[in-house]
Amino acid sequence: MKLNMISEFDYALSTACLGHKFNRQVAAQCKWVSRSGDGHGYFLLGILLLCFEHQQGGEFFATCLLAFAIELPVYITLKQAFKRNRPTNLPCFIEPSDRYSLPSGHAAAAFLMASQISVFYPSFTIVAFIWATLVALSRVLLGVHFISDIIAGALLGMSAAYFTLSLVGV
Repeated sequence: MKLNMISEFDYALSTACLGHKFNRQVAAQCKWVSRSGDGHGYFLLGILLLCFEHQQGGEFFATCLLAFAIELPVYITLKQAFKRNRPTNLPCFIEPSDRYSLPSGHAAAAFLMASQISVFYPSFTIVAFIWATLVALSRVLLGVHFISDIIAGALLGMSAAYFTLSLVGV
């Protein structure tokens, strides 16, 4: 019963987000935001910090790698376990990378990175979490995820980051 309510809420919110006359203009901007959450950007940030930030760059890079090594198998397992279809009968502005929507991998990765940044570089916490939120919301506005997908992804990413940090004693 509760899953039905979540599903109904998800579709209602997605319909509201995607059913307006400006959805194509919004989607054009969201494509850029969403791309900023692709994996290669995280790796580049890690390498730059590893090379040029000698105080914490190495530890940041290592804990990010470990956090992603934990998060990715859990993400794949959850996708296969839930097998939740992506939004249908709504505008979709990009080709999703896989078939299922729960959890959002972009949200998981963005919130993992924001969590890591908040610990190692606290002065960037607000910026990092605003950026992660925008990446996650862009996935809804592009028509490839529901709000509950991005919430689950955000929780997964933050959990993987903080679990890793506690595991290594940071």
